[in-house]
Amino acid sequence: MREIKIYSDGGSRGNPGQGAVGFVVYEDEKVIYKKGEKIGHCTNNEAEYQAVLKALSYVEGEISGCRIDFFLDSELVVKQLNGEYKVKDEKLKPLFLKIREMVITRGGLVLFSHVKREKNKLADSLVNLALDSK
Repeated sequence: MREIKIYSDGGSRGNPGQGAVGFVVYEDEKVIYKKGEKIGHCTNNEAEYQAVLKALSYVEGEISGCRIDFFLDSELVVKQLNGEYKVKDEKLKPLFLKIREMVITRGGLVLFSHVKREKNKLADSLVNLALDSK
């Protein structure tokens, strides 16, 4: 079975403010896809969730039958996605449920781990490039 690593990040300037997402897909330590894009007005946490959703959507359309290891620098979002914390924010609940549905559809072969920001530099840079673009 193929193993994919995804580093994702999301952010907003102003929190809430203009938001963007970035994610990088690795296979065998090589970047096979990366993307950053604006997503409109949102909070940092909404952007973090949107980054996971966009990465899952990419994999769903391009790579079948793989295990996915996600790495995020948002400890809160990782703990929510892993069921350690409840999702209390009403704006995050539908995003959480959509991710959960996508994970179940994939057979549960998706893991979420927290990494320090220094380990997530490429995804973070994609967020900032998107936010800086016109």
